[in-house]
Amino acid sequence: MAPPAGRFRPGRYLAFFILIVVGLYSLVFFTGDGQAKPKLGIDLQGGTRVTLTARTPDGAEPSRESLAQAKQIIETRVNGIGVAGTEVVLDGNNVVITVPGEQGEQAKNLGQTAKLGFRKVLVAQPAAQPVPPPNQPGQVPPPTASQPAPPPANGGGAAQGQPAPPPPPGDGTLDDKAVQEIQAAKATRQNPALFAANEGDQAAVAAAQQAQQQALAAYQCLPDDPLRGNDDPNLPLVTCLKDGTEKYVLGPVFLQGTEIADASSGLDQQGGRGWVVDLRFESEGARIWADFTSKNVNQRAAFVLDTEVVSAPNITTAILDGNTQITGDFTQAEAKNLADVLKYGSLPLSFTSSDATTVSATLGLASLEAGLIAGGIGLLLVFVYCLFYYRMLGVLTILSLGLTGVIVYGVLVLLGRWTGFTLDLAGVAGFIIAIGVTADSFVVYFERLKDEMREGRTFRSAVTRGWVRARRTILASDAVMFLAAAVLFLLAVGEVRGFAFTLGVSTVLDLIVVFLVTYPLVGLVAKSKTLSDPRISGLGAVQQVGRRKRTAAAAVKEA
Repeated sequence: MAPPAGRFRPGRYLAFFILIVVGLYSLVFFTGDGQAKPKLGIDLQGGTRVTLTARTPDGAEPSRESLAQAKQIIETRVNGIGVAGTEVVLDGNNVVITVPGEQGEQAKNLGQTAKLGFRKVLVAQPAAQPVPPPNQPGQVPPPTASQPAPPPANGGGAAQGQPAPPPPPGDGTLDDKAVQEIQAAKATRQNPALFAANEGDQAAVAAAQQAQQQALAAYQCLPDDPLRGNDDPNLPLVTCLKDGTEKYVLGPVFLQGTEIADASSGLDQQGGRGWVVDLRFESEGARIWADFTSKNVNQRAAFVLDTEVVSAPNITTAILDGNTQITGDFTQAEAKNLADVLKYGSLPLSFTSSDATTVSATLGLASLEAGLIAGGIGLLLVFVYCLFYYRMLGVLTILSLGLTGVIVYGVLVLLGRWTGFTLDLAGVAGFIIAIGVTADSFVVYFERLKDEMREGRTFRSAVTRGWVRARRTILASDAVMFLAAAVLFLLAVGEVRGFAFTLGVSTVLDLIVVFLVTYPLVGLVAKSKTLSDPRISGLGAVQQVGRRKRTAAAAVKEA
């Protein structure tokens, strides 16, 4: 049973709400930078969103562990280059990098696999001007009468003169054409016959030299390399210098990039070779590098980054101090990007950039204005309806919605400051929908209030009795809404999660406003003779119904 109206003290509810608002905005103005501005997403302030699609050499589904590791490394790269406000999320087999503001160009390099390997140069020759062949990139053109076909091989080696086995069919997780290109490129450019493991076996050396010349004659330097990030470090490799001016046959990787302890970029002050990348090896890497340079003076070593030769210098002397330098006609930005990706490690998967969207600041501002206009129109329609149908109670609805906006704004600022939450167009849509959810709670209460008055109770006594019945419905409705938002947040990714998050936050704040603002304000109106006047409150019709019901009940009782 509801408590008597006399025990209801709306001032205490309102005082508690005021304390919440004061505490909230004290945190807004006296923590962090003290600016009451929420953090905006790229669709509201401009920026860049890059979608990277993971791929494996055999077309299999990448493991969740590999994707999680790749996400962690990309986040480390982001922190290392100081790109503020960047978000890295997993979306299926995609990694989505979102960079607000004008720092988007740096995001396009964050998905580089950065698999660095050191290989010995077996053969090098100038590359002719690349001409795109009619067949797929990475495949060797059909042999002519004057040019025998190079010996094919599969991953474990194949006998010379026998065709390589066809690539396995795709399983739907990766484009079949891409899988075939990777397998075909491996069969021709990573043929084990290109490298003679025993240099004392003259027949094997001669066969390897013949295979190397055939492979170099057949291979063309093309900009799109299907092997990029997918080459086998244990096999030889046919590839090109990054500018396409020289092509090589390289031996297996003798030193992995994982042995790099630190990488930094800078100007070469002594040699005058422009921007370079300085490397420092771990102890084991320093030992391997010292041993190799000692045994291969006047030979060339290739620094291979994602299957592409960055630099192939001549070794003039043994390098024993565990340091070396990568040169390659870098610009300052290229040298810094290379040093950053090498410093934080290579990705366990190769990625292709499937989508890169750049939103200008002007377009972002236009989107923000459109969102605000949409929200303003929604509020205006709610206000007009409430004033027309509820009169004084409609004024309380407007006031409650205004106070909801006040606490929502403060929460947004703090979420952006403490958790990195960014408000985007999907979030704005969530808040606009939340206007209807909040208004619905008011309507539920007002209609329950009217029901009590139709039963013959006065406005003042109906406030608390109607509230007891209405709050159950309000709690049930908001619980369902919050549960739906929570499930959507857990299952969705990207912008949809932003929509679900804002909808869930709005639902919680709706309960605070209804319990601490709307209910007490209705109680204050009921206690005021002026504001509770039927001509102002809009409750004249239901009061007449209640009066007639009380009269009829009294007549029945007297009879």
